[in-house]
Amino acid sequence: MAQTNINIRMDEELKKSFDAFCEEVGMSMTTAFTLFAKKTVREQRIPFEISTEPDPFYAPANMERLRRAAADMDAGRGKAHELIGDGADE
Repeated sequence: MAQTNINIRMDEELKKSFDAFCEEVGMSMTTAFTLFAKKTVREQRIPFEISTEPDPFYAPANMERLRRAAADMDAGRGKAHELIGDGADE
């Protein structure tokens, strides 16, 4: 089957992160994009959910809470807690 080249633009840091991920799982970016394209064509849909709803983790109120918590930890006002299991291992 004939091969063709595709050029895409993306943020440099995203490319580096994606390349590192691909390397970690043992594939090239070309393989990853080819897998995406094949699955998209086979299923006739984007093979993952796309939403306009923002991730609640990044909501302004939560980000402010995290900033305050980090400032408290930096100022020595943090509190260490032991992790407590559900008792299933006991």
